[in-house]
Amino acid sequence: MTHHLVLSYDLHKKMEIYRPHKAYPVELAQFHSADYVEFLHRITPDTQHLFRQELTKYNLGEDCPVFENLFEFCQIYAGGTIDAARRLNNQLCDIAINWAGGLHHAKKCEASGFCYINDLVLGILELLKYHARVLYIDIDVHHGDGVEEAFYFTDRVMTVSFHKFGDLFFPGTGDVKVLINVFLCFLYLYLLDANTTDLSPGALEIGEREGKFYAINVPLKDGIDDTSFTRLFKTIISKVVETYAPGAIVLQCGADSLAGDRLGCFNLSIDGHAECVRFVKKFNLPLLVTGGGGYTKENVARCWTVETGILLDTELPNARLDTFKLSLARANQHGLSCEIYGLYDIDPTTFLRMVCNLPDDVLPFSLIEQENLNSKSYLSTIKMQVLENLRSIQHAPSVQMQEFIILWLLIAVIYEFQVPPDFYIPEFDEDEQNPDERMDQHTQDKQIQRDDEFYEGDNDNDHMDVGQDNDASSTKLSMLPS
Repeated sequence: MTHHLVLSYDLHKKMEIYRPHKAYPVELAQFHSADYVEFLHRITPDTQHLFRQELTKYNLGEDCPVFENLFEFCQIYAGGTIDAARRLNNQLCDIAINWAGGLHHAKKCEASGFCYINDLVLGILELLKYHARVLYIDIDVHHGDGVEEAFYFTDRVMTVSFHKFGDLFFPGTGDVKVLINVFLCFLYLYLLDANTTDLSPGALEIGEREGKFYAINVPLKDGIDDTSFTRLFKTIISKVVETYAPGAIVLQCGADSLAGDRLGCFNLSIDGHAECVRFVKKFNLPLLVTGGGGYTKENVARCWTVETGILLDTELPNARLDTFKLSLARANQHGLSCEIYGLYDIDPTTFLRMVCNLPDDVLPFSLIEQENLNSKSYLSTIKMQVLENLRSIQHAPSVQMQEFIILWLLIAVIYEFQVPPDFYIPEFDEDEQNPDERMDQHTQDKQIQRDDEFYEGDNDNDHMDVGQDNDASSTKLSMLPS
Protein backbone atom coordinates (compact mmCIF):
# COMPACT_ATOMS: atom_id res chain seq x y z
CA MET A 1 0.00 0.00 0.00
CA THR A 2 2.87 2.40 0.78
CA HIS A 3 4.36 1.74 -2.64
CA HIS A 4 1.12 2.60 -4.44
CA LEU A 5 0.58 5.72 -2.33
CA VAL A 6 4.12 6.85 -3.18
CA LEU A 7 3.25 6.37 -6.85
CA SER A 8 -0.02 8.28 -6.51
CA TYR A 9 1.91 11.36 -5.32
CA ASP A 10 4.43 10.97 -8.21
CA LEU A 11 7.31 10.65 -5.74
CA HIS A 12 8.77 7.83 -7.84
CA LYS A 13 9.65 10.42 -10.52
CA LYS A 14 12.09 12.08 -8.13
CA MET A 15 14.17 9.03 -7.23
CA GLU A 16 15.55 5.80 -8.59
CA ILE A 17 13.58 2.63 -7.85
CA TYR A 18 15.22 -0.80 -7.96
CA ARG A 19 13.99 -4.32 -7.52
CA PRO A 20 16.14 -5.95 -4.81
CA HIS A 21 17.92 -9.23 -5.35
CA LYS A 22 16.91 -12.18 -3.21
CA ALA A 23 19.56 -12.50 -0.54
CA TYR A 24 21.58 -15.70 -0.87
CA PRO A 25 21.81 -18.09 2.09
CA VAL A 26 25.53 -17.34 2.40
CA GLU A 27 24.67 -13.63 2.75
CA LEU A 28 22.12 -14.34 5.47
CA ALA A 29 24.71 -16.48 7.26
CA GLN A 30 27.01 -13.47 7.65
CA PHE A 31 25.02 -12.90 10.85
CA HIS A 32 22.63 -15.81 11.35
CA SER A 33 23.82 -19.33 12.10
CA ALA A 34 24.01 -21.58 9.06
CA ASP A 35 21.77 -24.22 10.61
CA TYR A 36 19.05 -21.63 11.34
CA VAL A 37 19.18 -20.29 7.76
CA GLU A 38 19.03 -23.84 6.41
CA PHE A 39 15.99 -24.61 8.58
CA LEU A 40 14.13 -21.52 7.35
CA HIS A 41 14.90 -22.65 3.82
CA ARG A 42 13.52 -26.12 4.49
CA ILE A 43 10.44 -25.57 6.63
CA THR A 44 6.95 -25.25 5.06
CA PRO A 45 3.42 -25.23 6.48
CA ASP A 46 2.92 -28.77 5.17
CA THR A 47 6.05 -30.17 6.83
CA GLN A 48 6.24 -28.22 10.08
CA HIS A 49 4.58 -31.02 12.05
CA LEU A 50 7.72 -33.11 11.37
CA PHE A 51 9.98 -30.55 13.07
CA ARG A 52 8.39 -29.86 16.45
CA GLN A 53 11.73 -29.90 18.27
CA GLU A 54 13.34 -27.55 15.75
CA LEU A 55 10.35 -25.20 15.84
CA THR A 56 10.87 -24.81 19.57
CA LYS A 57 14.62 -24.45 19.20
CA TYR A 58 14.32 -21.67 16.62
CA ASN A 59 11.28 -20.03 18.25
CA LEU A 60 8.90 -20.50 15.33
CA GLY A 61 5.23 -20.79 16.17
CA GLU A 62 2.95 -18.24 17.81
CA ASP A 63 4.58 -14.85 17.15
CA CYS A 64 6.63 -16.22 14.27
CA PRO A 65 4.33 -18.52 12.27
CA VAL A 66 5.43 -20.68 9.38
CA PHE A 67 3.72 -19.64 6.16
CA GLU A 68 4.02 -20.35 2.46
CA ASN A 69 7.18 -18.92 0.84
CA LEU A 70 8.56 -17.85 4.23
CA PHE A 71 12.17 -18.12 3.12
CA GLU A 72 11.59 -16.15 -0.09
CA PHE A 73 9.90 -13.45 1.99
CA CYS A 74 13.04 -13.24 4.14
CA GLN A 75 15.32 -13.22 1.11
CA ILE A 76 13.45 -10.33 -0.54
CA TYR A 77 13.29 -7.92 2.41
CA ALA A 78 16.84 -8.77 3.52
CA GLY A 79 18.12 -8.41 -0.04
CA GLY A 80 16.55 -4.95 -0.18
CA THR A 81 18.42 -3.72 2.89
CA ILE A 82 21.70 -5.31 1.74
CA ASP A 83 21.33 -3.70 -1.70
CA ALA A 84 20.50 -0.35 -0.08
CA ALA A 85 23.71 -0.51 1.99
CA ARG A 86 25.76 -1.43 -1.08
CA ARG A 87 24.40 1.49 -3.05
CA LEU A 88 25.38 3.81 -0.20
CA ASN A 89 28.83 2.23 0.02
CA ASN A 90 29.39 2.75 -3.69
CA GLN A 91 28.13 6.35 -3.48
CA LEU A 92 25.36 5.66 -5.96
CA CYS A 93 22.91 7.46 -3.69
CA ASP A 94 22.88 9.61 -0.55
CA ILE A 95 19.75 8.06 0.94
CA ALA A 96 18.42 4.54 0.41
CA ILE A 97 14.96 3.36 1.52
CA ASN A 98 13.63 -0.13 2.08
CA TRP A 99 10.19 0.18 3.65
CA ALA A 100 9.85 -3.61 3.58
CA GLY A 101 12.84 -3.97 5.92
CA GLY A 102 13.41 -3.11 9.56
CA LEU A 103 12.73 -6.48 11.21
CA HIS A 104 14.77 -5.69 14.29
CA HIS A 105 13.88 -8.52 16.70
CA ALA A 106 15.45 -11.50 14.88
CA LYS A 107 18.40 -13.07 16.71
CA LYS A 108 21.42 -14.97 15.47
CA CYS A 109 19.84 -18.39 16.01
CA GLU A 110 16.12 -17.73 16.36
CA ALA A 111 13.12 -15.77 15.20
CA SER A 112 11.34 -13.27 17.42
CA GLY A 113 8.34 -10.95 17.15
CA PHE A 114 7.49 -11.85 13.53
CA CYS A 115 11.12 -11.16 12.59
CA TYR A 116 12.91 -14.12 11.00
CA ILE A 117 16.01 -12.58 9.41
CA ASN A 118 17.51 -9.41 10.85
CA ASP A 119 18.01 -7.35 7.70
CA LEU A 120 19.18 -4.36 9.75
CA VAL A 121 22.17 -6.25 11.12
CA LEU A 122 23.03 -7.48 7.62
CA GLY A 123 22.79 -3.94 6.26
CA ILE A 124 24.98 -2.56 9.05
CA LEU A 125 27.58 -5.28 8.46
CA GLU A 126 27.63 -4.21 4.82
CA LEU A 127 28.12 -0.55 5.78
CA LEU A 128 30.96 -1.48 8.15
CA LYS A 129 32.98 -2.61 5.14
CA TYR A 130 33.34 1.06 4.17
CA HIS A 131 32.64 3.01 7.37
CA ALA A 132 34.56 2.91 10.66
CA ARG A 133 31.44 3.67 12.71
CA VAL A 134 27.73 3.22 12.03
CA LEU A 135 24.91 4.74 14.08
CA TYR A 136 21.64 2.78 14.38
CA ILE A 137 18.50 4.70 15.44
CA ASP A 138 15.21 2.95 16.19
CA ILE A 139 11.86 4.76 16.69
CA ASP A 140 9.67 1.65 16.67
CA VAL A 141 7.45 1.35 19.77
CA HIS A 142 9.25 -1.94 20.55
CA HIS A 143 12.86 -2.13 21.71
CA GLY A 144 15.34 -2.92 18.92
CA ASP A 145 16.73 -5.83 20.90
CA GLY A 146 18.01 -7.96 17.99
CA VAL A 147 20.23 -5.18 16.61
CA GLU A 148 21.45 -4.18 20.06
CA GLU A 149 22.35 -7.78 20.89
CA ALA A 150 24.24 -8.26 17.62
CA PHE A 151 26.58 -5.33 18.33
CA TYR A 152 26.61 -5.45 22.13
CA PHE A 153 30.37 -5.98 22.36
CA THR A 154 31.69 -3.53 19.76
CA ASP A 155 32.22 0.22 19.62
CA ARG A 156 31.93 0.25 15.83
CA VAL A 157 28.13 0.38 16.03
CA MET A 158 26.18 2.56 18.41
CA THR A 159 22.53 1.56 18.85
CA VAL A 160 19.95 4.10 20.05
CA SER A 161 16.41 2.86 20.66
CA PHE A 162 13.38 4.94 21.68
CA HIS A 163 10.65 2.56 22.82
CA LYS A 164 7.96 1.61 25.31
CA PHE A 165 9.31 -0.19 28.39
CA GLY A 166 7.44 -1.72 31.34
CA ASP A 167 4.15 -3.47 31.99
CA LEU A 168 5.63 -6.66 30.45
CA PHE A 169 5.60 -4.95 27.06
CA PHE A 170 7.36 -6.98 24.36
CA PRO A 171 10.26 -7.76 24.26
CA GLY A 172 10.84 -6.76 27.88
CA THR A 173 14.34 -5.32 27.35
CA GLY A 174 15.67 -1.83 26.78
CA ASP A 175 15.77 -0.11 30.16
CA VAL A 176 18.20 2.76 30.57
CA LYS A 177 18.85 1.86 34.17
CA VAL A 178 18.32 -1.59 35.64
CA LEU A 179 18.35 -4.67 33.44
CA ILE A 180 16.48 -7.79 34.48
CA ASN A 181 19.01 -10.51 33.97
CA VAL A 182 17.35 -12.48 31.15
CA PHE A 183 19.19 -10.65 28.39
CA LEU A 184 22.64 -10.67 29.95
CA CYS A 185 22.26 -14.27 31.11
CA PHE A 186 21.65 -15.32 27.52
CA LEU A 187 24.73 -13.42 26.39
CA TYR A 188 26.73 -14.89 29.25
CA LEU A 189 25.79 -18.46 28.41
CA TYR A 190 26.33 -17.95 24.71
CA LEU A 191 29.35 -15.72 24.44
CA LEU A 192 30.95 -14.60 27.68
CA ASP A 193 33.37 -15.71 30.32
CA ALA A 194 32.08 -15.55 33.90
CA ASN A 195 34.94 -13.25 34.91
CA THR A 196 34.16 -10.54 32.36
CA THR A 197 30.50 -9.76 32.86
CA ASP A 198 28.55 -8.17 35.66
CA LEU A 199 25.31 -10.13 36.16
CA SER A 200 24.24 -8.38 39.31
CA PRO A 201 20.66 -7.12 39.62
CA GLY A 202 21.92 -3.60 39.04
CA ALA A 203 23.69 -4.38 35.78
CA LEU A 204 23.15 -1.77 33.08
CA GLU A 205 21.94 -2.52 29.57
CA ILE A 206 24.58 -0.29 28.01
CA GLY A 207 26.90 -2.71 26.20
CA GLU A 208 29.83 -4.82 27.32
CA ARG A 209 33.59 -5.00 26.74
CA GLU A 210 34.56 -2.65 23.88
CA GLY A 211 30.87 -1.90 23.41
CA LYS A 212 30.28 -0.58 26.91
CA PHE A 213 28.18 2.62 26.77
CA TYR A 214 27.56 2.12 23.02
CA ALA A 215 24.07 0.66 23.55
CA ILE A 216 21.73 3.54 24.35
CA ASN A 217 18.15 2.94 25.43
CA VAL A 218 15.39 5.50 25.94
CA PRO A 219 12.54 3.68 27.76
CA LEU A 220 9.23 5.54 27.57
CA LYS A 221 5.78 5.14 29.07
CA ASP A 222 2.36 5.11 27.43
CA GLY A 223 0.96 8.11 25.61
CA ILE A 224 4.09 10.14 24.81
CA ASP A 225 3.18 12.99 22.46
CA ASP A 226 4.93 14.81 19.63
CA THR A 227 6.37 17.63 21.73
CA SER A 228 7.89 15.41 24.41
CA PHE A 229 9.18 12.79 21.97
CA THR A 230 10.77 15.11 19.41
CA ARG A 231 12.41 17.30 22.06
CA LEU A 232 13.98 14.25 23.71
CA PHE A 233 14.90 12.71 20.35
CA LYS A 234 16.67 15.82 19.07
CA THR A 235 18.59 16.39 22.31
CA ILE A 236 19.89 12.83 22.49
CA ILE A 237 20.61 12.28 18.79
CA SER A 238 22.43 15.62 18.50
CA LYS A 239 24.75 14.65 21.35
CA VAL A 240 25.20 11.12 19.95
CA VAL A 241 26.26 12.37 16.52
CA GLU A 242 28.56 14.99 18.04
CA THR A 243 30.23 12.44 20.32
CA TYR A 244 30.28 9.36 18.12
CA ALA A 245 30.88 10.96 14.68
CA PRO A 246 29.36 8.10 12.64
CA GLY A 247 30.21 7.56 8.99
CA ALA A 248 26.68 6.39 8.17
CA ILE A 249 23.27 6.18 9.84
CA VAL A 250 20.64 3.45 9.74
CA LEU A 251 17.17 4.68 10.75
CA GLN A 252 14.42 2.17 11.58
CA CYS A 253 11.06 3.94 11.22
CA GLY A 254 8.65 1.51 12.84
CA ALA A 255 5.19 3.09 12.55
CA ASP A 256 3.63 1.26 15.50
CA SER A 257 4.70 4.25 17.58
CA LEU A 258 1.89 6.25 15.91
CA ALA A 259 -1.29 7.04 17.82
CA GLY A 260 -4.03 4.51 17.20
CA ASP A 261 -1.79 1.59 16.36
CA ARG A 262 -3.41 -1.74 17.18
CA LEU A 263 -0.38 -2.89 19.21
CA GLY A 264 1.29 0.40 20.10
CA CYS A 265 0.59 2.74 23.00
CA PHE A 266 2.22 6.04 22.03
CA ASN A 267 0.40 9.18 20.91
CA LEU A 268 2.62 10.37 18.04
CA SER A 269 1.11 12.00 15.00
CA ILE A 270 2.51 11.42 11.53
CA ASP A 271 4.03 14.91 11.71
CA GLY A 272 5.79 14.08 14.98
CA HIS A 273 7.09 10.75 13.66
CA ALA A 274 8.25 12.37 10.43
CA GLU A 275 10.01 15.17 12.29
CA CYS A 276 12.51 12.59 13.55
CA VAL A 277 13.26 11.59 9.95
CA ARG A 278 13.63 15.24 8.93
CA PHE A 279 16.04 15.85 11.81
CA VAL A 280 18.27 12.85 11.02
CA LYS A 281 18.38 13.80 7.33
CA LYS A 282 19.87 17.21 8.24
CA PHE A 283 23.13 15.58 9.34
CA ASN A 284 23.86 14.93 5.63
CA LEU A 285 25.40 11.54 6.29
CA PRO A 286 24.83 8.40 4.18
CA LEU A 287 21.39 7.32 5.37
CA LEU A 288 19.67 3.93 5.14
CA VAL A 289 15.98 4.15 6.05
CA THR A 290 13.79 1.11 6.71
CA GLY A 291 10.27 0.38 7.84
CA GLY A 292 9.46 -1.77 10.82
CA GLY A 293 6.37 -2.41 12.91
CA GLY A 294 2.96 -0.92 12.20
CA TYR A 295 -0.41 -2.60 12.66
CA THR A 296 -2.94 -0.01 11.51
CA LYS A 297 -1.82 -0.24 7.94
CA GLU A 298 -3.61 2.81 6.56
CA ASN A 299 -1.69 5.02 9.01
CA VAL A 300 1.54 3.17 8.22
CA ALA A 301 1.11 3.87 4.50
CA ARG A 302 0.40 7.55 5.15
CA CYS A 303 3.38 7.88 7.50
CA TRP A 304 5.96 6.26 5.24
CA THR A 305 4.68 8.20 2.22
CA VAL A 306 5.05 11.49 4.09
CA GLU A 307 8.55 10.46 5.18
CA THR A 308 9.47 9.51 1.63
CA GLY A 309 8.47 13.03 0.65
CA ILE A 310 10.60 14.50 3.43
CA LEU A 311 13.64 12.51 2.28
CA LEU A 312 13.00 13.97 -1.20
CA ASP A 313 12.51 17.51 0.17
CA THR A 314 8.96 17.35 -1.12
CA GLU A 315 6.02 18.51 0.98
CA LEU A 316 2.81 16.54 0.45
CA PRO A 317 -0.26 18.77 0.90
CA ASN A 318 -2.96 17.12 2.99
CA ALA A 319 -1.08 13.81 2.84
CA ARG A 320 -2.36 12.73 6.24
CA LEU A 321 -5.97 13.43 5.40
CA ASP A 322 -6.13 12.51 1.71
CA THR A 323 -8.29 9.44 2.13
CA PHE A 324 -9.18 9.45 -1.54
CA LYS A 325 -5.59 8.84 -2.66
CA LEU A 326 -5.19 6.27 0.08
CA SER A 327 -8.24 4.45 -1.22
CA LEU A 328 -6.87 4.54 -4.75
CA ALA A 329 -3.63 3.04 -3.48
CA ARG A 330 -5.55 0.30 -1.74
CA ALA A 331 -7.64 -0.32 -4.86
CA ASN A 332 -4.52 -0.54 -7.04
CA GLN A 333 -2.92 -2.91 -4.55
CA HIS A 334 -5.81 -5.33 -4.99
CA GLY A 335 -6.24 -4.74 -8.73
CA LEU A 336 -9.65 -3.04 -8.33
CA SER A 337 -11.13 -0.43 -10.62
CA CYS A 338 -10.56 3.08 -9.31
CA GLU A 339 -13.82 4.31 -10.82
CA ILE A 340 -15.88 2.80 -8.00
CA TYR A 341 -14.22 5.16 -5.52
CA GLY A 342 -15.42 8.33 -7.18
CA LEU A 343 -17.32 9.47 -4.08
CA TYR A 344 -16.48 13.04 -3.16
CA ASP A 345 -19.60 14.15 -1.30
CA ILE A 346 -19.51 11.48 1.41
CA ASP A 347 -18.48 12.15 5.01
CA PRO A 348 -14.68 11.53 5.30
CA THR A 349 -15.02 9.30 8.37
CA THR A 350 -17.67 7.15 6.72
CA PHE A 351 -15.63 7.10 3.53
CA LEU A 352 -12.51 5.98 5.41
CA ARG A 353 -14.39 3.18 7.16
CA MET A 354 -15.99 1.99 3.93
CA VAL A 355 -12.92 2.11 1.69
CA CYS A 356 -10.37 0.87 4.19
CA ASN A 357 -12.68 -1.61 5.92
CA LEU A 358 -12.04 -0.07 9.33
CA PRO A 359 -14.04 -1.76 12.09
CA ASP A 360 -16.37 0.41 14.13
CA ASP A 361 -14.07 0.34 17.17
CA VAL A 362 -11.12 1.84 15.25
CA LEU A 363 -11.22 5.63 15.11
CA PRO A 364 -9.74 7.69 12.29
CA PHE A 365 -6.18 8.68 13.07
CA SER A 366 -6.79 12.32 13.95
CA LEU A 367 -9.49 11.52 16.55
CA ILE A 368 -7.42 9.32 18.87
CA GLU A 369 -6.06 10.75 22.12
CA GLN A 370 -4.24 9.05 24.99
CA GLU A 371 -3.00 10.26 28.36
CA ASN A 372 0.71 11.02 28.43
CA LEU A 373 2.20 9.14 31.38
CA ASN A 374 5.69 10.54 30.75
CA SER A 375 6.12 13.36 33.26
CA LYS A 376 8.69 16.11 32.72
CA SER A 377 10.71 14.85 35.68
CA TYR A 378 10.73 11.29 34.28
CA LEU A 379 11.90 12.41 30.84
CA SER A 380 14.51 14.68 32.42
CA THR A 381 15.87 11.73 34.42
CA ILE A 382 16.09 9.57 31.29
CA LYS A 383 17.86 12.34 29.38
CA MET A 384 20.38 12.92 32.16
CA GLN A 385 21.16 9.19 32.41
CA VAL A 386 21.72 8.88 28.65
CA LEU A 387 23.91 11.99 28.46
CA GLU A 388 25.91 10.76 31.45
CA ASN A 389 26.56 7.46 29.66
CA LEU A 390 27.67 9.37 26.56
CA ARG A 391 30.19 11.32 28.63
CA SER A 392 31.71 7.99 29.66
CA ILE A 393 32.90 7.14 26.15
CA GLN A 394 35.78 8.56 24.22
CA HIS A 395 35.00 10.80 21.30
CA ALA A 396 34.87 9.03 17.92
CA PRO A 397 36.52 5.70 18.84
CA SER A 398 39.40 4.89 16.55
CA VAL A 399 39.51 1.87 14.28
CA GLN A 400 42.63 0.36 12.78
CA MET A 401 41.30 0.65 9.24
CA GLN A 402 44.44 -0.78 7.63
CA GLU A 403 44.05 -4.04 9.56
CA PHE A 404 40.31 -3.91 8.91
CA ILE A 405 40.79 -3.63 5.13
CA ILE A 406 43.29 -6.48 5.12
CA LEU A 407 40.82 -8.62 7.06
CA TRP A 408 38.08 -8.00 4.50
CA LEU A 409 40.47 -8.73 1.63
CA LEU A 410 41.23 -12.09 3.23
CA ILE A 411 37.53 -12.79 3.64
CA ALA A 412 36.94 -11.86 0.01
CA VAL A 413 39.61 -14.32 -1.11
CA ILE A 414 38.26 -17.11 1.10
CA TYR A 415 34.71 -16.66 -0.14
CA GLU A 416 35.55 -15.74 -3.72
CA PHE A 417 33.46 -18.57 -5.14
CA GLN A 418 30.73 -18.44 -2.47
CA VAL A 419 29.68 -14.82 -1.99
CA PRO A 420 27.99 -13.28 -5.05
CA PRO A 421 29.33 -9.88 -6.19
CA ASP A 422 27.41 -6.68 -5.45
CA PHE A 423 24.39 -6.16 -7.71
CA TYR A 424 24.61 -9.71 -9.06
CA ILE A 425 21.82 -10.33 -11.57
CA PRO A 426 21.49 -13.83 -13.01
CA GLU A 427 21.40 -14.08 -16.79
CA PHE A 428 18.47 -15.82 -18.42
CA ASP A 429 18.57 -17.64 -21.72
CA GLU A 430 15.09 -18.62 -22.84
CA ASP A 431 16.49 -21.17 -25.31
CA GLU A 432 18.25 -23.05 -22.53
CA GLN A 433 15.27 -23.12 -20.15
CA ASN A 434 13.38 -26.39 -19.91
CA PRO A 435 9.77 -25.70 -20.98
CA ASP A 436 8.60 -28.55 -18.75
CA GLU A 437 9.97 -26.88 -15.61
CA ARG A 438 7.86 -24.23 -13.94
CA MET A 439 9.68 -21.04 -12.95
CA ASP A 440 8.97 -19.56 -9.53
CA GLN A 441 7.17 -16.23 -9.38
CA HIS A 442 10.25 -14.21 -8.47
CA THR A 443 12.15 -15.54 -11.52
CA GLN A 444 9.22 -14.64 -13.77
CA ASP A 445 9.06 -11.15 -12.29
CA LYS A 446 12.72 -10.54 -13.15
CA GLN A 447 11.86 -10.92 -16.83
CA ILE A 448 8.91 -8.52 -16.77
CA GLN A 449 9.18 -4.74 -16.61
CA ARG A 450 6.44 -3.53 -14.30
CA ASP A 451 4.91 -0.18 -15.25
CA ASP A 452 4.67 0.96 -11.64
CA GLU A 453 8.33 0.58 -10.70
CA PHE A 454 10.14 2.74 -13.24
CA TYR A 455 10.41 6.34 -14.27
CA GLU A 456 8.33 7.63 -17.11
CA GLY A 457 9.77 8.89 -20.40
CA ASP A 458 13.38 9.97 -20.60
CA ASN A 459 14.03 9.32 -16.90
CA ASP A 460 13.44 5.58 -17.14
CA ASN A 461 16.28 3.68 -15.47
CA ASP A 462 16.86 1.80 -18.71
CA HIS A 463 17.88 5.05 -20.39
CA MET A 464 19.94 6.87 -17.76
CA ASP A 465 23.41 6.32 -16.37
CA VAL A 466 23.54 4.83 -12.90
CA GLY A 467 25.60 7.69 -11.51
CA GLN A 468 23.58 10.46 -13.15
CA ASP A 469 22.13 13.02 -10.74
CA ASN A 470 18.39 13.40 -10.68
CA ASP A 471 17.29 16.79 -11.96
CA ALA A 472 14.46 16.97 -9.45
CA SER A 473 16.66 16.95 -6.36
CA SER A 474 20.29 17.43 -5.39
CA THR A 475 20.04 14.41 -3.10
CA LYS A 476 20.32 11.07 -4.85
CA LEU A 477 17.77 8.71 -3.32
CA SER A 478 17.09 5.06 -4.05
CA MET A 479 14.04 3.09 -2.97
CA LEU A 480 13.75 -0.68 -3.05
CA PRO A 481 10.09 -1.74 -3.20
CA SER A 482 8.96 -4.99 -1.61
